[in-house]
Amino acid sequence: MGAQITVPSETRHSGILGLGAYRPERVVTNEEICRTIDSSDEWIRTRTGIETRRFAGENENVVSMSIEAGRRALANAGVDPAEIGCVVVATSTHLLLTPPAASIVADALGTGGPGAFDLGAGCAGFCYGLALASDMIRAGTADKVLVIGVEHLSVTTRPDDRGTRMIFGDGAGAMVIGRTDEPGIGPVVWGSDGSQSDAIKQDKDWLQYFADLKADPNADRPWIAMTGIAVFRWAAFEMAKVAREALDKAGITAADLDVFVPHQANSRITDLLAKSLELADDVPVANDIAEAGNTSAASIPLAVEEVLRTGKAAEGDTALVLGFGAGLSYAGQVITLPAAPKD
Repeated sequence: MGAQITVPSETRHSGILGLGAYRPERVVTNEEICRTIDSSDEWIRTRTGIETRRFAGENENVVSMSIEAGRRALANAGVDPAEIGCVVVATSTHLLLTPPAASIVADALGTGGPGAFDLGAGCAGFCYGLALASDMIRAGTADKVLVIGVEHLSVTTRPDDRGTRMIFGDGAGAMVIGRTDEPGIGPVVWGSDGSQSDAIKQDKDWLQYFADLKADPNADRPWIAMTGIAVFRWAAFEMAKVAREALDKAGITAADLDVFVPHQANSRITDLLAKSLELADDVPVANDIAEAGNTSAASIPLAVEEVLRTGKAAEGDTALVLGFGAGLSYAGQVITLPAAPKD
């Protein structure tokens, strides 16, 4: 008979200790976007709610933006990098297949070499990472975890693709997750619908691209493509069910919420979700999309930063976060908000 394996038996709770956001300096207006697509500022604002978005500079990428967001989150949490037991980077736009961004980021932040991995779950990626970090804390795998959501979509969407170019932006957001006296992160509700995976996808793989180059030296490179109407219908009508289930699992109702932070995909989707949840008129809803666009895996932490920075919400407030996108994947949970970032 084998030896008895020992596992932590104490009750451990998890919560958000600190938040950091990085938004590239370059602000891209709808007018600039419309130089390469057939649209207008009015159309984009009306149909998406987007007024501007940020594009990374020439020397910025997934790794550099992650490092800056992570550094700010650690500083705001008052946590020494050496205390971090795992680094999770949620992204779909790290341009190298290997090495993973997370190990480079962990080293650059001076964490001393903890577990580190990249996570690909599209726009739901940060909520996936948040769930995993919470479970790590509660199970005793780590005492503190750094979760980063980051995207570099300006270089992965075709400049003349009307379906993606006007929507997406770049940026990074990070949270330090650690032990707390009371539960600060509710159970996750997550899932996927692979039958609709073609709704958001890279339009060709790299082997196909190389084959295309043999036939045509000017062959188009791979780009991220999206069937917007399919995503809109799925999110607007299916995600309300996920939101209600996340509330149920956390043991609260929509009436208990102080703020709603959905993925910043489209302002019309956000409005439909808020209406379906029957949120009171005085419950603020994140609207980071107006200035940041859709930043995919970075969307949730950046939107949390927006509601705190603007005073819509405050430390200790109860929020519902809900991510959804490529996969099609989704995840949502109830959280207690951290303090507003100082930077």
